[in-house]
Amino acid sequence: MPLLQHALSLGPMDNNTYILVCSDTQDAAVIDVGFEPDTVLAALRKLGVKVTLLLNTHAHYDHIAGMHEVQAAVGGEWWLHPLDRAMLDTFNEQGEMFGLPRFAVPEGVNDLHDGQRLLVGAQELEVLHTPGHSPGHVSFHAGNDLWSADVLFAGSVGRTDLAGGSWPELERSIRTRLYPLGDATRVHTGHGPQTTIGQERLTNPFVGEGASYS
Repeated sequence: MPLLQHALSLGPMDNNTYILVCSDTQDAAVIDVGFEPDTVLAALRKLGVKVTLLLNTHAHYDHIAGMHEVQAAVGGEWWLHPLDRAMLDTFNEQGEMFGLPRFAVPEGVNDLHDGQRLLVGAQELEVLHTPGHSPGHVSFHAGNDLWSADVLFAGSVGRTDLAGGSWPELERSIRTRLYPLGDATRVHTGHGPQTTIGQERLTNPFVGEGASYS
């Protein structure tokens, strides 16, 4: 049975936080807690799951600020790609630019790498290194589901004007790492609604079939 997903849209930037649950074991992974950690904790308590993995797709403030509070309350190993570790040094400065409060980062970071397979109970998540929005941005893939965070959105793509961003890398990540997953793949984004690979391949104005290649 595939991982069961519980999605929460949180905070002033409408960030999507995902709780993925193995129905066999009730182990859970939590992806990208940027805001409202109390809401995430309430959802975890209601589900009655055991958090084993705290996964960050990248190290921007709005995806990571609430992770420490969740970790302190329920535990779980924290994972991040090493190419985004440098951003942890300016983590709170990112938030202060938008008038947001300071937070602690989670403890005991573990390194994600391309092709890695992480166990969520009896289920697997595959790690795809998808740089462009940030150097160490990753997406997570399982079956017909992809958690793309800030690489690919419904009708849009992640911005590349932030430190470490790169349009050529973002476009390459989408065309060579995500599109080959197949048109039926459901894309669970970092902001906004769900989409599919097929929908974006056909109609996305930045990286769809009608868009010119760089």
